[in-house]
Amino acid sequence: MIEIKNLHKSFNKLTVLDGLDLDFRSSGIFAILGPNGSGKTTLIKSILGMVVPEKGEILIDKVNILQQWTYRNDINYLPQIANFPSNLTVIELIKMVKNLRPKPASESELISTFELEPFLNKKLGNLSGGTKQKVNIVLTFMFDSNIIILDEPTTGLDPISLIRLKTIIQKEKDKGKTLLITTHIMSLVEEIADEIVFLLDGKIYFKGSIASLKEKTKENDLEHAIANLLQN
Repeated sequence: MIEIKNLHKSFNKLTVLDGLDLDFRSSGIFAILGPNGSGKTTLIKSILGMVVPEKGEILIDKVNILQQWTYRNDINYLPQIANFPSNLTVIELIKMVKNLRPKPASESELISTFELEPFLNKKLGNLSGGTKQKVNIVLTFMFDSNIIILDEPTTGLDPISLIRLKTIIQKEKDKGKTLLITTHIMSLVEEIADEIVFLLDGKIYFKGSIASLKEKTKENDLEHAIANLLQN
């Protein structure tokens, strides 16, 4: 369970999070949506401890995690951009990350799922963007953690890999885990999300199911429902 209370964060004179109150009280897939500059990335980085808010609390299982670090051992994070050391091979990177985290890893099935065997001994600097994203996915899901944060996870993926990723996400949800996903792909949200959190100007404009959003906005599809929120 993640609880966020009265979270404030500014960069110079720009207010990014403005008294944000939010909770994810159960397992499931939560899509965090909003236009560029709405506060999505700052919210995620605050949960991860990469950004320190000026005010407020973030609690995981009722424990305030601000200025802490051990809680991150139970979070898997897929960043939007896979910036890997270009001189390392794929297998060297996987081994390095396994050595850095104090929990068992299980990567073999993921490597097979995304057909990465031919690339294991290739340097990361020579890989395509799509292949790097597959490596990114392996690094994220090879650890068993209760909270999974995925920032634009579909970037660069071909249709088959996207289907495989959605299957993995569903399996993690079925294990009772909490998944937070940011994406601009509304079809993905409509297919997998249990709940939507829509941010605008650092505040919550909507939190609820896709069906309730459509009912609220009187729109039949998600893209038009989101557009309606932005217009109002």
